[in-house]
Amino acid sequence: MTKIRYNRRRFLGTAAAASTVLASPVYLRRAAAQSGGEVNIWTYNDFVPEAFKDQFEAETGIKINIRLVDDQGKQFNLLAAEQPNPTVDIMTVAGHRFLQFIDSDLLAPLDTGRLSNWGNINPTFSESDWATINGNKWGAPILSGMQVLSYNTEVVSEEEALTWDTLFSEKYAKQTAYIIQDMMSMVMLKLGYDGNMVAYLDDPEKAAAIVEEAKNFLIANKPLVRKYYDSGAEFQQMMVNQDIVLGHSWNGPAAALMNDGFPIAMTIPREGSYGFVYTYNIANNAPNVDNAYIFLDAILASAEIGASMTKASGFISTYKDSTQYLTELEKQSTSFPDEQLANLQFFRAEANELKYSLVDPAVEAIKAA
Repeated sequence: MTKIRYNRRRFLGTAAAASTVLASPVYLRRAAAQSGGEVNIWTYNDFVPEAFKDQFEAETGIKINIRLVDDQGKQFNLLAAEQPNPTVDIMTVAGHRFLQFIDSDLLAPLDTGRLSNWGNINPTFSESDWATINGNKWGAPILSGMQVLSYNTEVVSEEEALTWDTLFSEKYAKQTAYIIQDMMSMVMLKLGYDGNMVAYLDDPEKAAAIVEEAKNFLIANKPLVRKYYDSGAEFQQMMVNQDIVLGHSWNGPAAALMNDGFPIAMTIPREGSYGFVYTYNIANNAPNVDNAYIFLDAILASAEIGASMTKASGFISTYKDSTQYLTELEKQSTSFPDEQLANLQFFRAEANELKYSLVDPAVEAIKAA
C-alpha cells in the first residue's frame, strides 16, 4: 500500500470557525435579559460551532451542555429510556427517522412562531414533504448529507470508486471500513432492491427475504473488511493512519479531511446512494424548553453560522446564502457532478418500522458472524 506523508494536525473547525462572525450580538443580548440557566443538547461532533457556543454562553448566560451521539438508534433508545422525564432539551434527529421518534412520543412539535429566524432556512429543506408530519413541523433542518464512497486518491482511482463493488474487492482486502447499519441500505440498492423498503410495505415476507440476502452478502464479505466503525471521527482517523484507503462514509467527515488537505475524494456510486437531512428537535417534556427555543433561534440567526457548521462538519448547510462564506475548496468538497447526483435518492420514513425491525437484528448477526 502506498504510504502517505500527512501532518496529523487537528481537523477543520478550529481557527476558521472561530474567526467567523457567528450571530447578532444585539439579538443575543436581547435573549440574555429573559434567560440564564442551561440547555442540554445531544448532537454530533462539530454541529455546534465552538465560537458560536462561546458567544452564546457569554451573551445569554445560558450554559450549553453537549453530549455527543454517533448513532440514531442509540439516541432513540436512550431517549425512550429517560421518558417521561428526559435530561435532554434538543436532539439531532435525521429526517428519515422522524416517525420512529414521533410515534413513540419522544419529540415535541416545533413551534416555528417562536423562531424569528426560521425564514433563514432554505425552503427546499424547511418546507419539504418529509419536514411536515401530522400537520406539524418537528425539527429545524441544519445540515444535509449523503452516504458516499470515500477513497484515498493516491491509492484508489476515480474509476474504481464509481462502484460499490470496489469496496468488496480482493484488491483492497483489509483496507476498507463501513457502518454496518448504513451499509445494509447500500447493499440492498446494489442488489437491485429498494433500500427504503417502502416498496415492500404490503409484502413483509419479501422484505425479510431481501434483508436476509443483504445480511448474507455482508457476512460472506466480512473477511475483506478491516473494521466496522461507528463515528465520523473514527473513519477520519483510520484514513489518516492509513489503516484504510477506501470506505463507505457520510460526506461530512470526508469533506472535512479534504478541506484539511488530505488526499481524499468522494463519489456517489452508479448503483446509487441515499441522502438525508439532520435537524435540531425539541424533546417531549424537555426540562428547559424556553432556553431550547432561544438556542434554536440564535443558531438560525445568520448564513455565517450555517457556513461555520459546514466548515466544521463537512456537511452541506441548509441555510440560505451560506455558500458565500465558503472558500472554493470548501464549495468543491460539498458538491458532486450532476451525473452522480442523479444516482442519489433520499431516505424515506414510511417503512421504518418494518425496515429496522429487520435490519437491526441483521446488523447484530453480522457482527456476531
